[in-house]
Amino acid sequence: MHTRPFGKTGMEITPIGLGAWAIGGGNWAFGWGPQDDQESIDTIHRAIDLGINWIDTAAVYGLGHAEEVVGKALKGRSEKPYIFTKCERTWNEKREIISNLKADSIRREVEDSLRRLDVDVIDLYQIHWPQPDEDVEEGWSTLVKLKEEGKVKHIGVSNFNVEQMERCKKYTPVETLQGPYSLIKRGVEAEILPYCERENIGVIAYSPMRSGLLSGLMTRDRIANMPNDDWRKNDADFQDPLLERNLALAKMLDEEIGYPHNLSAGVVAIAWVLSNPAISGAIVGARRPSQIEALLPAAELRLSQSELDQIEAFLQKHQ
Repeated sequence: MHTRPFGKTGMEITPIGLGAWAIGGGNWAFGWGPQDDQESIDTIHRAIDLGINWIDTAAVYGLGHAEEVVGKALKGRSEKPYIFTKCERTWNEKREIISNLKADSIRREVEDSLRRLDVDVIDLYQIHWPQPDEDVEEGWSTLVKLKEEGKVKHIGVSNFNVEQMERCKKYTPVETLQGPYSLIKRGVEAEILPYCERENIGVIAYSPMRSGLLSGLMTRDRIANMPNDDWRKNDADFQDPLLERNLALAKMLDEEIGYPHNLSAGVVAIAWVLSNPAISGAIVGARRPSQIEALLPAAELRLSQSELDQIEAFLQKHQ
């Protein structure tokens, strides 16, 4: 698989990276329902075998569990991908999620992540959310120190706006940004992506299929039958009136764009994200080896201008 420059990090990453959010399983605020760990490990192994060279996870996914699974999957493997993880989301004994950007908290978090991942250094360490906003400078300056100390190789942010990234410059410029970007969530297009292009900030997009909505496999029955600890069940995009439009969009991607290529709506949705020149890579979540196999063609699919125009016309008609 070909690679792309990842901003000013010096890393070359594949257009698709494996996302480990769902691998964290259920029984927490943003869980995806039950998940078999061996199936997760098999999925990670398959992604690496297919040429994917980075995995994105976070301490909070499964409240530490996703990092542990990633660590187990990579143990003993000679060929290891880059590991990207995140701090700031902590939790208490009641499994309640807490935002914390204080230096002492981040230092505890990085040590916990290193232990769970079973690595000596983290390739990319990111602030998960800029919360609390008043502590952004303390959090970012702590990441700068962790990089200087050799705990992490590169540092970035997730879900930051332009003003918050500008504030980070006092200490050192942001290297990478992770943000939501899909045909359903396009908010980063107005200011954030142009800023990242100007500043040579590497961008990885999360939820390019809007958490499965644009996979071509989502149905009303499937949503209704989701376990109660799957966060998507209560998300507005998975409920009417937005659901009707989103399923219609997936159908169009499948039947009008994907079908001539013998590819799914999900592949088209990811390829659309990757067509933006500001995007270095897309985070693609998978819970089974077959899922990552099916979505891999998105890394090579080049949508024509007429196909991009057709997609845009649908979006303008069905806002």
